[in-house]
Amino acid sequence: MKLLPLDQLGAHEIAPNCVQFGLFLPWVSAHDGYQLLVKMLHEQDQFLQHVPPLVFPLQHAPDATYGDYWCGQIDIRTADRLTPSSAWGTPGTYVYRYELRSPLLRSPLDWILDPFAREFGVGRQAAITLGYTDHPWDAAIEDHWKTPALRDLIVYELMLQEFAADLDAAEAKLPYLRDLGVNCIEVMPVANVERSVDWGFEPIGLFGVDERLGNRRTFQRFVESAHRNGLAVVLDMIYGHTGRHFAYEDVYATLGYQQNPFMGAFGDEDLFGASTDFRREYVQDFYYTVNHFWLERYHVDGIRYDCVPNYWDGVMGSGYANLVYHTYQTVAATGGNGHWQRFFNGNSINLIQCAEQLQKPVLAVEQTYTNCTWQNATLDAANRVASGERTALTDFGLRLGLLDYPLVASHNGQTLEKSAFQYLENHDHPRFICRFGMDNLYREVIREGQRQHWFKVQPYLIGLLLGKGVPLLWQGQEIVEKYDVPADGPARIGTLRPVRWELFYDEAGRGMIRLVRKLLALRNAEPVFRRGEFYFHEHWDRWQSRGLLLFSRWIGTHYALVSLNFTDTEQTTTFWFPIAGTYAEQLEGRANLIAVPAGQAVSLTIPSNYGGVWLHA
Repeated sequence: MKLLPLDQLGAHEIAPNCVQFGLFLPWVSAHDGYQLLVKMLHEQDQFLQHVPPLVFPLQHAPDATYGDYWCGQIDIRTADRLTPSSAWGTPGTYVYRYELRSPLLRSPLDWILDPFAREFGVGRQAAITLGYTDHPWDAAIEDHWKTPALRDLIVYELMLQEFAADLDAAEAKLPYLRDLGVNCIEVMPVANVERSVDWGFEPIGLFGVDERLGNRRTFQRFVESAHRNGLAVVLDMIYGHTGRHFAYEDVYATLGYQQNPFMGAFGDEDLFGASTDFRREYVQDFYYTVNHFWLERYHVDGIRYDCVPNYWDGVMGSGYANLVYHTYQTVAATGGNGHWQRFFNGNSINLIQCAEQLQKPVLAVEQTYTNCTWQNATLDAANRVASGERTALTDFGLRLGLLDYPLVASHNGQTLEKSAFQYLENHDHPRFICRFGMDNLYREVIREGQRQHWFKVQPYLIGLLLGKGVPLLWQGQEIVEKYDVPADGPARIGTLRPVRWELFYDEAGRGMIRLVRKLLALRNAEPVFRRGEFYFHEHWDRWQSRGLLLFSRWIGTHYALVSLNFTDTEQTTTFWFPIAGTYAEQLEGRANLIAVPAGQAVSLTIPSNYGGVWLHA
């Protein structure tokens, strides 16, 4: 894969008030009668009815590698404004779009969004700010920050609009996340989409931050602030499909081309959106460049690859596997110079490449340069337990131990740590509290879980945060946010569900955040819960039939037992600790210390809808 020449693409201010434009538009040539124009106006004028945009023609200059290339320059000072009262020629941000004309078209094809834009306006408009400079990175932070090792990650997923309205407000809450005990935030898509209310999974501009959230400088500052607070940043990116107004989908579909130089059937293209065609070199280079751009310009610590089946063609294919391979090798080739040092720790390269490959998660982790994946098996087992299926406790226990997933794998002589994400909630699913009763507030539009049952979630959370793998919390989970998420329909992605921070102060919120803080402090303090071996204690008559689940974590002689009670009744059971010594209960300090003789039964009491954590002192 090759990096596209971004200095020739998109809009750039190459001299004060002089803007250069460049766009690859394969198969659209001036020799066939096409004309490409840029339409531009100051953002202060965009909603004024008597201020039309200024229109400038671009020149056709074929590129030897990627085909038809259109470019041109505009001197803002010398271009005549059409309306004397307009803001044209003054400092600030200008919005622009492309328009394609041809004798073959009944009317011009307008509102083509620049796929290489770095800034955006409202709707299908790109933007450029005169005099723009990147955020001045603080070398004292960026030259010393280290991306955490995979098995030390504790992840908090958030959507900026719902978590805290915008980037500035989200940045103000980063100390809260640090205090909570997480060390990584997974940010839902920030790339440009057409709608103002949107999850962000139908991108039309991948080289910048959507205007509804902020701008490129505010996101750079947000990442630096996250690093200052000890938080890695993983960015959710969508490469297997696009929104319908993505330039390479919109233009060629409107022109009626039988083939498309960018879009086309690939992978499981029926899953979601207009499919990108990774058989084409241009597509491979485009998304490889996107990855490099965000790692280089925004200092993110990794990528969460959404809907991998859309561009999955096997572990040796030209799609997903090829992209993660080249991204890893590019980071390795930096040698850890400058801010790239964040990924280098001894012999390890801690670049986070997380697949959402829900169809083949183990295969993606084992046989590609992916080092972690989303997977729904643990959540599915937890849902079955919450539905009253006692037999599912065995499956849930095995899944908490990441059954079938490797800890490491070797690729071309390079050894990578491997893991999988563990969650009870994420943006795709209803809140877990919904499993214990629902309120229909406005029929099917707004449904919410019954927070009075918050205590029933506790044993699941204890297992999740002390089990194997990379634990993930979804925004507000720690205060029992209670939204349902429809399985489909416009309300699924077109409804904002802001975290209601007032829930922090009521009984359920106080109770849950107390438990989460305690569990995360325990996981952070004790390596046995991050890196220890895992064993699920399976005995139907003694434990699972009674609604109990027990598992062990250990490193050498450092041993911990986690016992969970999913019933409404306090229960007493016996357990044979394999290592003699003194054990301290970590959650509530019940009986505080117990002396355990090797191989002898010890009686343990496990509170209802709760658990116990016994750690070798």
